[in-house]
Amino acid sequence: MTQIILGLSAVVVAMTEDAPFVLVTREPNSALTSLPFGLFDPAGDRTLELTLRKWVTAQTGFEIGYVEQLYTFGDRGREAPLAADADRVLSIGYLALAPEKVTVDGAGAGWRDWYDYFPWEDWRKGRPAVIDTVIAPRLGEWAGARAERRDRARLAFAFDGAVWNEERALERYELVYEAGLAPEAQRDAQRFGGKRETEVEAKAARAGLGEPMRSDHRRILATAVSRLRGKLKYRPVVFELMPERFTLLHLQRVVEAISGIELHKQNFRRLLERGTLVVGTGELEARTGGRPAELFRFRREVLRERPVGGFHVPAPKGPSGD
Repeated sequence: MTQIILGLSAVVVAMTEDAPFVLVTREPNSALTSLPFGLFDPAGDRTLELTLRKWVTAQTGFEIGYVEQLYTFGDRGREAPLAADADRVLSIGYLALAPEKVTVDGAGAGWRDWYDYFPWEDWRKGRPAVIDTVIAPRLGEWAGARAERRDRARLAFAFDGAVWNEERALERYELVYEAGLAPEAQRDAQRFGGKRETEVEAKAARAGLGEPMRSDHRRILATAVSRLRGKLKYRPVVFELMPERFTLLHLQRVVEAISGIELHKQNFRRLLERGTLVVGTGELEARTGGRPAELFRFRREVLRERPVGGFHVPAPKGPSGD
């Protein structure tokens, strides 16, 4: 009889002007971080979402607010420690958004910049060097003469004049994994090969290919990055990550941090004016030196007035993104 274990994983995102942060946990004596994860008991747990909230709070001390379901992950062997006791472990991933990066008090819990896990995704200062120095040649070797593989790599990583699409974060991670470049791919391939996993992970991390995570949690995180970047364009979801009052520069910096792309200040301001998404409060930000900036708030009532879109994010500038 097939035994299936059902788990729940949470990608909890909070923002600063500098970076998008994800809530992670770390087990004692482990070098790997994880997303908050817990099992669902069909006999005792009332709903999936309530159980997810319970697990996140128990592991991190943080109570999540906005949450939506991402995807169900069920590749064989994805949760190696649990899979020994079951034929298959399924995990339902959720995306949760927090308006601030609050202090967490769970043992081993903390906030990490998601670009620590995906260094090739941050184009705010130009095309990341790791794409051309490490990823391009390695994917070229993997693709060889196979046109289908070369086309996938070209479109995903903006090679040979292709335009960077920030929403393809999951596709890029899966390419890196499939090509055997991701630490998790090497770890999974050699788990039973007699080589210590930590050696594989450390070698890949030194190559600039991002920090590994436990199980397939980096894939779940990549799924959340793609989802959130996509929603930026058609829903005002960014305001779930903002404080009640904010400056327009703060809002721009948060959009940039999520998308990984630098925006033109005046174009961004004009977009806000046309969309009537924000309104000035008449209050000024308290700051030392310089001209105080006005504080704004999200016009949440606009959601009742009409369908509301998000923010246009242009292709980044760079050798292959002009």
